[in-house]
Amino acid sequence: MLTVSDVEVTYSNGVKALSRASVSFPRGKFIVLLGTSGAGKSTLLRCLNGLVRPTTGDVAAEGRGSIFRNGKALREHRRRTGMVFQQHHLIGRLTALGNVLTGRLSSHGTVRTLLPLPRSDRMIALEALDRVGLADRALHRADQLSGGQQQRVGIARAIAQRPEIILADEPVASLDPETSVKVLGDLHRICREDGITTIVSLHQLELARQFADSIIGLSNGHIVFEGAATELGSAVLDKIYKVSKPEMMVAAE
Repeated sequence: MLTVSDVEVTYSNGVKALSRASVSFPRGKFIVLLGTSGAGKSTLLRCLNGLVRPTTGDVAAEGRGSIFRNGKALREHRRRTGMVFQQHHLIGRLTALGNVLTGRLSSHGTVRTLLPLPRSDRMIALEALDRVGLADRALHRADQLSGGQQQRVGIARAIAQRPEIILADEPVASLDPETSVKVLGDLHRICREDGITTIVSLHQLELARQFADSIIGLSNGHIVFEGAATELGSAVLDKIYKVSKPEMMVAAE
């Protein structure tokens, strides 16, 4: 479990991105963050992996305490946390397998990573590609893959890390609706099978309703809703999006 306690984030330009946010993320659940651009979703995710240090408040991991208590604690937390990015962040000249293998680097010391990784890591990476249906693309360059395939390589890279937590920041924002369902479905299935706590920021309301165990709604840096997808009625949407109709939300994306 991750626990966010009274977290505020104010950037150097004076913008307050999060305001006294407190929330817990139960182990093994698939949790969706909903909100407009600028609502605080990405800042919250960056606090959860330690890329942004709260101005006040703290983030704690169950059994290990504050992730910010020292450098060692932060490195250990990041080793246990996989990331899936909106723009893939793959190395185009590397094969799909080569990109997935980068997810294994945190399991080795700095000197060891200068040498070829062991066969056991290659097997883990191949298994991860197989789980997202891309074993047959293992030796294809990443820049030769479609956008959906690249994002599935990104998911394989994250699960090859053998994480306890996966954070995904708008992972299907650049994909068409059919591919979005496929990609998010792969992520949901794998995390469910492996018991990985998964926290995903989304704009798409229907995807949130389809996949989320629970939803956290943010607006102007405040957490304004916590609950099940079935509770996403017009009153809740008004709190999150300041509109009462889901179709208006889509137009505002």
